[in-house]
Amino acid sequence: MGVQLTRRELDVMSVIWKLGSATVADVKRGLTDELAYPTVLTILRTLESKGHVRHKQDGKAFRYYARLQSDAAGSSALSRLLDKVYRGSRELLMAGLLENEDIAPDELKRLKKLVDDRLKEVSK
Repeated sequence: MGVQLTRRELDVMSVIWKLGSATVADVKRGLTDELAYPTVLTILRTLESKGHVRHKQDGKAFRYYARLQSDAAGSSALSRLLDKVYRGSRELLMAGLLENEDIAPDELKRLKKLVDDRLKEVSK
């Protein structure tokens, strides 16, 4: 089924992806939720046991690096969302995105180009 991250794990990974690497204190500062230091450390240890991050000694602290790329996590999360919320219908997913969001015209044009390019690709 691919990579499965909890909401908290995804929050922690997003901080590491954004910063490139992070100590526990860096991650704690980068989170929008107020989590205790030991909680952040536990999440990082769990991610490391799953093989999603690795660490190196950095002075007295450990510095964590992502082993899991954000696109792999995104693809897995999107697949779960598609299956669980939209019953596997990409059309319903796209319709939901288009009708429920305030999308700028430039972004709509880029989305249309992605769809047009994909149509050309599958029509070959």
